[in-house]
Parts: sequence; C-alpha cells; structure tokens
Amino acid sequence: MHKSNNFYRDLFTGLTFTTGLFVFMSGEFIISTLLFCLASISSNLDFGSSFRA
Repeated sequence: MHKSNNFYRDLFTGLTFTTGLFVFMSGEFIISTLLFCLASISSNLDFGSSFRA
C-alpha cells in the first residue's frame, strides 16, 4: 500500500513538535527551540514539487 509524502511529513512535524514540548518542560530550552524550528520548517516546505524542470 502506497502512503503519501504528506503523511510522513505530517508525522515528522508532529513528532518533532511533541518532542519539543517535552524537552521544553524538562528545561532544555536551546534543544526545544531547535525542535520547534525544525517542525516549523518541515511544515512549511513543499518537498514534492520544488525541483521540477
């Protein structure tokens, strides 16, 4: 069964955001900021149609 790239991107974004929340609650603010930025970038980029000629 074929899964779409949006599913994997949404899964990655959700996992990084959730991990960022847990890391933020533990007090590691630099790592949580990095995870939130990674989640934001992965949710806003369109990897499927970026390099078509």
